[in-house]
Order: sequence, then C-alpha cells, then structure tokens
Amino acid sequence: MNIASTAHGKPSTGGWNAAIFIILVEVAQQFAFYGLASNLIMYLTDVLDQPLATAAKNVNTWLGVSSVFPVVGAFLADSYFGRFKTIVFSVTIYFLGMVLLTLSVSVIPSQSRRAMFFVALYILSVAQGGQKPCVQTFAADQFDENTPEEIKVKSSFFNWWYLGLVFGATSATLGVVYLQDNVGWGLGFGILAGVLVLSLVSFLVGTKRYRKQRPPGSPFTTVAQVLVAAARKWHVIETLNCEGVYYGDEKGEAMLQRQSQPLVLARTNQLRCLDKAMIIDEQDASTKTRNPWRLCSLNQVEEVKLVLRLIPIWLSCLMFGVIQAQLHTFFTKQSSTTIRSIGPHFQVPAASLQGLVGIAILIAVPIYDRVFVPVARKHTGHPSGITVLQRIGIGLVLSILLMVVSALVEAKRLNIAKDYNLIDKPKAIIPMRVWWLLPQYLILGLADAFTTVGLQELFYDQMPEQMRSMGAAASMSVVGVGSFTSNWIISAVELITSRNGNKWLGDNINTAHLDYFYWVLAVLSTLNFCVYGVSASAFVYKKVEREDKVKTELTLVKNHDGEI
Repeated sequence: MNIASTAHGKPSTGGWNAAIFIILVEVAQQFAFYGLASNLIMYLTDVLDQPLATAAKNVNTWLGVSSVFPVVGAFLADSYFGRFKTIVFSVTIYFLGMVLLTLSVSVIPSQSRRAMFFVALYILSVAQGGQKPCVQTFAADQFDENTPEEIKVKSSFFNWWYLGLVFGATSATLGVVYLQDNVGWGLGFGILAGVLVLSLVSFLVGTKRYRKQRPPGSPFTTVAQVLVAAARKWHVIETLNCEGVYYGDEKGEAMLQRQSQPLVLARTNQLRCLDKAMIIDEQDASTKTRNPWRLCSLNQVEEVKLVLRLIPIWLSCLMFGVIQAQLHTFFTKQSSTTIRSIGPHFQVPAASLQGLVGIAILIAVPIYDRVFVPVARKHTGHPSGITVLQRIGIGLVLSILLMVVSALVEAKRLNIAKDYNLIDKPKAIIPMRVWWLLPQYLILGLADAFTTVGLQELFYDQMPEQMRSMGAAASMSVVGVGSFTSNWIISAVELITSRNGNKWLGDNINTAHLDYFYWVLAVLSTLNFCVYGVSASAFVYKKVEREDKVKTELTLVKNHDGEI
C-alpha cells in the first residue's frame, strides 16, 4: 500500500486519525439500527396489532435480510465500486429510508401506513447491505499490516471498534426507545434520521485522511478458477519434489516487490485435492501463455482453502445467531409483563432492557483487552492471550448457559402468574420485578463480547485480502441466517405443540411455554457446540512465508521447466 508522508516522514493518511471518522459512521448506524430493532416487536404487536408469533417472525425476517444483504454489498464494493464510494452511497440511502420510516408512523394516512412502514424497513436492509461490511473493513484498512507499530495497535482495534458499536446501540435502547414509548414514534425515528445525516457529514470531512484501495475485482473469479483447474486435472499426479508447482508469474512478483514486507501464503496439507490446480503438467509446460482456468498459483489455491476452511466455523456458529434473535423478540415481550417502575413516576420501557446487554459489553471488552489478554499472554505466549477460536468457543458456552438461565427465570414468571390468577390476562403486569431478567441480559452481553468480536476478527484475518469485505459480511450473516433459523424453529415448535392444543408460543404469553422453548434452544446449542469443537480442532490458521523463500523456489522451477 502506498502511503503519503508528511515532511517529518510520518504517514499523513490512515491510523487512528482516519479510523475515528469511520467509526463515527458505524456508531451512528448502530444507534439508528438498534433504535429501530430493539422496539420493533412492540410496534408490531401494540400498534399494528400483529399476533406475537407473527410479529416475532417479521422481526426475525427483517433482521435476517439486514444481516444477509451485506454479502451482496461486499461483493459490489470489492468488485466494482470500492469501499469508500459504497459507504457514502449506502449511508445516504439509509438516511432516506429512515426519513420514510418516520413519515410512515406520523403523517402518512393510516390506510397506507402498514405498507409504507414495511417498504421503509427493507430500504434500510438494502442500505445496510452496502454500509455494514465496508465500514468495518475500511476502518481496519487504515492500519498498515507491514508496520510493526500499527500491527500492535490493530491487535486491539476490533475490541475498541466493537465497543464503539455497543455504545451507539446502548444509547439508542436507553434513550430513543423511551421517547418512542412515552412521546411518539415519529419523534423517536426522526432523531435516528438526524444522527445519520450528521454521521455522513462527519465521514466526508475526513475524506483526505483515508487510505483507499482500488477494488481488486470479483473475489469469486479466483475461487472459480481454482475449482475448475483442479477439476480439469483430477487425474494428474504431483511429483514428489515440488518442482512441478506453479508459484506465480512475473506480474505477481512485481506486485510482491512493491510491498515493504512482502508475504505470501504457505502451502498447507488440508484440501489437497485443490493442489492439482497449481501442478504444471505437460500441456501447461508446452504453452507460452498461462491459462488461468487450467493453471493457478500456489497463492490462489491457498486463498481458496482459506475460504473453504471458514465455512464449517460459520455453520457451527449459526445457533448463536438464533440465541441473539431472542433478544429483540421474546426477551422484550417477557420484560413487558414485569414490574419495571423505578420510583413513583418513571417506568423503564421493556425494549430498553436490551441496553443491559450493551452495558455488559462496555464493561467486559475493556477488562478483556486490558486485563485478561496481558495476563493470558504471559501464560500462553499467544499475542492475543487466547486464540480467536477459543474466544468464540467461550462465547458459545455462555450462550448455552444463557438459555438455561432464561428457561429457569421464565418458569418462575409463569408460576407467579399462576399463583396470582393472571394466567388468562396476557396484558396484566406480573408481580415480579424486571431485575429477575437481569442475568440473562448480562450473560448475553458477555457471550456477545466473546463470540461476535471473535467472529469479526477471524473473518477479517483469515480471509484473502481482496475478500475482506466479504469476510466482514460473512461474520455478520451469522446473525441474519440465525434469525431465519429462529423462524424455522418457531414454526416447527408451533406446528408440533399446536397438535396438543397448547401452543408453547401462543399470543397469551402467560399460557404459553417460553421456558420449554428456551430448553429446546439450550439442547440445540449444546449439540451445535459439539460440532463447533470438531470444526475448530481441525481448523488451520493462515500461514505465510517470506518472499525470499518463495523466490528461491520459483527460480528452481524456472530453471527446471522454463518460463510459463
């Protein structure tokens, strides 16, 4: 990466001076997103009069689309537009969508309100698709991986990045949700739109500070070329000495020479079937020009291996997305039935309890970064204290504990409702303080601090450089696909339990059995963790080699086989 320098020899672009402007955009987006998502279940059930299960599915579907659409946005950014332009366009669309949402709950006639509300919702999903994967990656790009000082700073970047996100989300759940419940939905959504336009202006102010990279082209082309080349050479047998392996062409060497500390991927033993794509056979050796659909470099093959190795980890984290989906749906509905008053004149909105998750993260992340990591580093010798996969695994264990605690608390709430003859009164306030639900919110915050941050770091570090926006989108899609999976589980539970005439997820939360539903999720999460353990134990982290070693091997190949 070329870096402009000041007269004193220090970089004039990049670093925290640039990243802070980008972080402000994400903080504003989180503020807007959670100002909407955290209270959406209450708007759908109380204002639009949707049944509880239907409203929960609508929330999960919207969350799912919003979390999966970034895959499309990441592809467009990496292939055509670049991250900077994609962010500017997406934040602008996000602002316009939020304006439309504000109008749909205030001035638009009631007969058109429902349709316009959902149109605005999914405009926000499209905007998030472009903004979400690019902002995180663009901010991380401001730290040069070839500079030891910036590598050290970058090692804690993801912790503090996520801390900023949580601050924005928590502020919205504590402040904006209160205005929505007690003043008006129009004012609440209007504030979200105002914050978004301010963040866009702030982002544009920092334009000259940013390190920008040109879009490298379609990230799927390399993947397709390796798969096709390996399939075409399925019958080829590799020689015992690696002289028949293609390491790269002159263009690739030139690219390496422009880097201050050039690194290339080391060869790994997993997925050896793909290695055939880089074997030079008789047909390759007899042609003067390389056919990229028949012969790929070692780097290309190893990049595809990186992508494929991440798939089992992604799949085994989907149940965590299912657990997270409960925060915006059933957790909030539970809270709405409890005593939430503080003093004689103030009542905490049910959706504001989600702010406890953010508070737990705001406390946990600095302790993790400043206390746990240095202590663990002394014992393990690992730069991050523990590996990223270990961090994710701890979060998954906490998510199992979360469902167990949630089931026990919900069972107590149902028993109190039964003791006070409130079973048939779904809108009645149960004589139970909302603080009984405090443990499940705090545990979710701790699980989030381990799993979500771990996934973000894993998919950024282990993805090929030209696919890092896709990596960010993939880590976010865990929540989205988890939300869709939650819908499928809800539908299955409804179908099975309705046969006995006693729905576990009925409209009357007091006659329903959320506690049984939580036990189901606990069991599924336990089985999922077993799968994760197997996937994590087989995972091979990215390995790199210095350029001089590769050049030596490349010279041997050329001397033996000639130019390719």
